[in-house]
Amino acid sequence: MTSRDEIECWLTDMDGVLVHENQALPGASDLIQQWRDQGTPFLVLTNNSIFTPRDLAARLRTSGLDVPEESIWTSALATADFLKSQMPGGSAYVIGEAGLTTALHEAGFIMTDTNPDYVVVGETRSYSFDAITKAIRLIGKGARFITTNPDATGPSAEGPLPATGAVTAMITKATGRDPYVVGKPNPMMFRSAMNRIGAHSENTAMIGDRMDTDVVAGIEAGLHTILVLTGISDRTEIERYPFRPDEVLNGVYELVSAAPLETEL
Repeated sequence: MTSRDEIECWLTDMDGVLVHENQALPGASDLIQQWRDQGTPFLVLTNNSIFTPRDLAARLRTSGLDVPEESIWTSALATADFLKSQMPGGSAYVIGEAGLTTALHEAGFIMTDTNPDYVVVGETRSYSFDAITKAIRLIGKGARFITTNPDATGPSAEGPLPATGAVTAMITKATGRDPYVVGKPNPMMFRSAMNRIGAHSENTAMIGDRMDTDVVAGIEAGLHTILVLTGISDRTEIERYPFRPDEVLNGVYELVSAAPLETEL
């Protein structure tokens, strides 16, 4: 197991790790500043494909975190990166918002509903029955089925919202085709993030708040994994899984210089 002293590059989840309900969590601002001051390569990762990195950087600033847009890696960017590697200059029918369509345009993809190479489904707050019907018919005609992330629900102040996974489940039921999921827990998202910053798995750590996405994908990508208890998972949750993170911390404030190490599992 790589020790924390050997870590040279960092990947970190955003919600539940750095922010909670648009408020910076303790130590998050200091940790980001520490990485920037030390010139440490890092990326903030999110499965949310709605927003562009520029949008997310602005939202983080309102939460008190100064994260450059080039230090943000979304499932939309990972999806665009994957599709570009598979079929440069391809075409896609997209259900999603600016974060996804912008990423695909910048990757050289053409958006079309006429015989596209791919149907790509991402997060949106305006799912359309007509759009879902179109996606089902295009997949039936041979378009490859891709989704940015598998999350069935998303959070809101009023309670859970149906998310990407819920919509792709409808399409799967109607077509008999499962989508290829690019975002977490697919370790491909971490590998594409590491490629973005020139990192290697041997000296890269992943900080997350979920055992079923952040930790398992980090393990499968060969990373040093750190679970923080400021989000979804707690110590009881850890016991439900057959795998373990390398470290469990109460929060990212324990990663700020001079903070004591937590006992490793």
